[in-house]
Amino acid sequence: MNLTKNTCRAAAAVLTVPVLLFTAACGSDDGKGSAGDAVAKVDGKVGAQPKITVPKGAKPTDKAVTKTLVEGKGATVKKGDLVRLDYSAQSMKGQNLGSSWMRQPGAKPGGPRTQIVSEVTDQAQQQLPSKVLAAVAGQKVGSRFEVEGTAKELVGPRLNPQLGIKPGDGLVWVIDVVGAKKLDKKAKAEGKQAAPESGMPEVTAADEKAAKITVPKGEQPPKDLKQQVLIKGKGPEVKAGDGLIAQYTGVKWEDGKKFDSSWDHGGATAFQIGAGQVVQGWDKALVGKHVGDRVEIVIPPKLAYAGQPQSGLDKNTLVFSVDIVGTV
Repeated sequence: MNLTKNTCRAAAAVLTVPVLLFTAACGSDDGKGSAGDAVAKVDGKVGAQPKITVPKGAKPTDKAVTKTLVEGKGATVKKGDLVRLDYSAQSMKGQNLGSSWMRQPGAKPGGPRTQIVSEVTDQAQQQLPSKVLAAVAGQKVGSRFEVEGTAKELVGPRLNPQLGIKPGDGLVWVIDVVGAKKLDKKAKAEGKQAAPESGMPEVTAADEKAAKITVPKGEQPPKDLKQQVLIKGKGPEVKAGDGLIAQYTGVKWEDGKKFDSSWDHGGATAFQIGAGQVVQGWDKALVGKHVGDRVEIVIPPKLAYAGQPQSGLDKNTLVFSVDIVGTV
């Protein structure tokens, strides 16, 4: 389980990361490469699904090639920023490798599409190889760019053999930079904290450490979702589809033991909210809250990991303290 799509982290919280392209998600590649020219043709406007076509017989270059197709008018993205991205990827032979324009199974009609929310690093993230994610740095918000190269160059030894893609096969990613924000790893909710409501655990937040969450002794876990805003923020409302930036700590109701905290992984992290990318309890509780809020959430198994024994938390009621420190 991962709270964010940074699959190199040991976060034990909220997201299920689909394994499609990579057999393992950690690791990085050296450099972005620059030799050769892009051969794929990309049609379509920024914000709409691109159409990628490759001339018959075209061959990829040995080094990754990055080409800006449309330059946006927003801020320039820097390494370490948080970004929200649309993407479409395919092999040069036409094999689909995923797209944020594709509706996920079970997605609500008319609801937000699943996008990638990530810190710009040199580490592979879910559907983005490290060289593709690294290429976001230097692009402007509102831009569309493509990255091409061989599977060996872009993915390396972590290529999933079940896809039938050979190391020399060409791959193409088209990326739209939807939003970006500078990340403050130490950000937290500020203000006077309310006392816990009857039956709710007590939260004691420490500076730059995981919050202490004390479950009431002798209390049975609730069967339904419970939530309380402990600190009321003054920032904008969180909307479904936003990239939500948060500090969080999670414990199990049954024994009060912590199983994860953003502070254990370097501080604030981000994920897409309201789009089925986190457990239902998070989507239900955090959409509609505000930047600056500290929210306590008690999530029964049916809205968390029921039916997912591999999580190790499938029978647990989970208690979270979440500081909403921004959106992207």
